[in-house]
Amino acid sequence: MYKLMIVEDEPAICSSLQFALEDDYEVYTAYNETDAIDIIANGEIDLVLLDLRLGDSDGIEVLKKIKQLNDRMAVIIMTAYGSIQSSVDAIKAGAFYYITKPINIDELRMLLTNAAEYLNLKTKVNYLNDKITKLYEIPGIIGVSSAMRSVFQQIDKIKNIDSTVLITGESGTGKELVAKAIHYSGGRKDEPFEVINCAAIPGELLESELFGYEKGAFTGATHRKKGIFELAHKGTLFLDEIGEMDLRLQSKLLRVVQEREITPVGAGTRKKVDVRIICATNRDLRQAVASGHFREDLFFRLNVIIINMPPLRARIEDIPVLVQYFIDKYNQKMGRNITGIGTEALNCLCGYECKGNVRELENIIERAIVFAEGPQILVNDLPEEVVRSPRNAACNKKGMLIPIYIGENLKDIEKKVILKTLKYLNDDKQETAKVLKISERKLWYKIKEYEQDKN
Repeated sequence: MYKLMIVEDEPAICSSLQFALEDDYEVYTAYNETDAIDIIANGEIDLVLLDLRLGDSDGIEVLKKIKQLNDRMAVIIMTAYGSIQSSVDAIKAGAFYYITKPINIDELRMLLTNAAEYLNLKTKVNYLNDKITKLYEIPGIIGVSSAMRSVFQQIDKIKNIDSTVLITGESGTGKELVAKAIHYSGGRKDEPFEVINCAAIPGELLESELFGYEKGAFTGATHRKKGIFELAHKGTLFLDEIGEMDLRLQSKLLRVVQEREITPVGAGTRKKVDVRIICATNRDLRQAVASGHFREDLFFRLNVIIINMPPLRARIEDIPVLVQYFIDKYNQKMGRNITGIGTEALNCLCGYECKGNVRELENIIERAIVFAEGPQILVNDLPEEVVRSPRNAACNKKGMLIPIYIGENLKDIEKKVILKTLKYLNDDKQETAKVLKISERKLWYKIKEYEQDKN
């Protein structure tokens, strides 16, 4: 059971809130700043309901002191004097949310439920981050899913073996990071790690980039230049997008893979190189072989050890830890202090198909941190294409959770669902009826019934 402290200088309000919430929380009460600080300093409080005007004390200043003592707590500000500026000040000072008096108990319960879910999520993320650091994290690669654990195990097994490695996977899955992990965790870690993107350099230039050239080999070759194979001697050469290499160069690469010898452009002799070769592709090389775009003999030479990087949609359980990793990364880069991400926003990210995989997710979080105004990333901070994506359509319509408690009768539950949905959809009765899958006539009847109950 979460520990909730109510800080309110009106004893009657304090007692009423305690009575309403004590079945769901372990409730503590304080009537002034001194008592509140003492309780927090001497115990593990999870949630705080804090009055903005607390006798002679300024609630914002009390909030700042509370966050200094324990930044983990979720603090909800209460006030009878609501204004846009005061709510902005409260959020900037670290409040989880802001609610005006008179307090709507149902709304407060929902806020507390959301705050508790946030704390639970944050605790899990911190735990998973610690676990990753100890067991699963290879610098730059984050994952706790079974698919990623398999990748980590493969890296550990092959790090000291000089066999050629082929890394497959969609764009943005982290293939180069895996290549770096293999190199820097193995016996060649103190030697060069060279990278060349076979798709980024025109075919006529790629040969000289790979193998180098001699002085006078062609017009403009005024001096001898070492190729990347020579530069990677004793170390590792990572050939990215190997599937884009033209067939003529593929035949020359085949000889290098077989013989570990290169022939610079314009040279009459071969040179021995001691290089571990790691290749990567987002193409299906078997299909490329079948279509005549990739040499079969080279494919078999490269296809010794294969590591497949799973797409993000196949490792949804990694998204929370990736998100927190990127939040921490860009907090440091931008000087921000974003503490985490809201449950609804995280659900949207989990429901969005990142076609750019981890790279796209990182871009989304970087953008969200730029635009976030509160202590955590919310749905409004995410790009519209994420929130409005087809897989999130149901989430968009359902919106916030509606708490239902054991013992509530069905009539009250029905009323709560209808009114909350109507409010969320800005009193759009046609859309409300559509979402709830009832007729507009029935919805009108129910609304009229609820209005009569008030009278």
